[in-house]
Amino acid sequence: PDGFGFLRSRDTSYLAGPDDIYVSPSQIHRFGLRTGDLVRGQVRPPKEGERYFALLRLESINDEPPQAARERLLFDNLTPLYPQQRLVMENGGDAGRVIDLVAPLGKGQRALIVAAPRTGKTVLLQTIAHAIAANHPEATLMVLLIDERPEEVTDMERSVTGEVISSTFDEPATRHVQVAEIVLERARRLVEHGRDVVILLDSITRLARAYNTVCPASGKLLSGGIDANALQRPKRIFGAARHFEEGGSLTIVGTALVETGSRMDEVIFEEFKGTGNCEIVLDRKLADRRIFPAIDITLSGTRKEELLIEPTALARHWILRKFLQPMTPVEQMEFLLDKLHRYPDNATLLAAMNG
Repeated sequence: PDGFGFLRSRDTSYLAGPDDIYVSPSQIHRFGLRTGDLVRGQVRPPKEGERYFALLRLESINDEPPQAARERLLFDNLTPLYPQQRLVMENGGDAGRVIDLVAPLGKGQRALIVAAPRTGKTVLLQTIAHAIAANHPEATLMVLLIDERPEEVTDMERSVTGEVISSTFDEPATRHVQVAEIVLERARRLVEHGRDVVILLDSITRLARAYNTVCPASGKLLSGGIDANALQRPKRIFGAARHFEEGGSLTIVGTALVETGSRMDEVIFEEFKGTGNCEIVLDRKLADRRIFPAIDITLSGTRKEELLIEPTALARHWILRKFLQPMTPVEQMEFLLDKLHRYPDNATLLAAMNG
């Protein structure tokens, strides 16, 4: 409200602290700074009576000259389109190859991984993260962990090449919300500069629970104890994923929890079910039989996949689906894994198919 701001570090997951750097209102207005901008410059130590270091000279905004920031288009004014550029998941393992065959991802995808507990969703997210780092180094990868176990945060930080921002389950709901909002703003600023950004969000369900806790009571309750207004802001975060005509894209792959025994989780899933343009459904029966990835092929898929796959390969994708349709989910995955182990890559597998 007073017009000034602070620079915060990603090392502390953008938490306020004594090392924050003060930015004056004149600098904010002069360079058009907004929440989420990455700022590089010179600082000076605090003078007598001051608490924070202060930004003295600004050198770059989002790794570009400061003048370029004033000329950028605002995120909300960009034109959204269906994803048209493929994000290739094939990276040596089975999970990435199955995703490419069953529910291909593109730049600007809004994908939902629907998973019961202990079905391998975290490992699947790590697989996607590794594939993006290996196959698409031009994309900026962010992993957003909300209400997670501390050991899972450490595991993700050590195994993923990318920015891991987290809020663990022992922190208050206001902190979960703050972390999610600042990661979204950071991604939006990068997209305004024409970058491709991928956010892996674990999980949308817990984020929605946090918003339900901090949201002011409207007096209208949905079943499961959710306030009628609580899901509007998490939908804004998930809905920000899109591919832009002017260049740049924001891809969000989020996980939604089901079969947890909580009525609230079921309501959250139902609210988000129609908002994505790609769904990957994990099946408890497959996981119980130790068949991984535990993907239900029939229920998983991508809308407008014809924009991501060239026509010859698309026809073979459809032949494969038609062949797998009469089988049970367990038979489908066992058959597909057998074929994957027989052929070195998906292109060879599809070429070997005859209609």
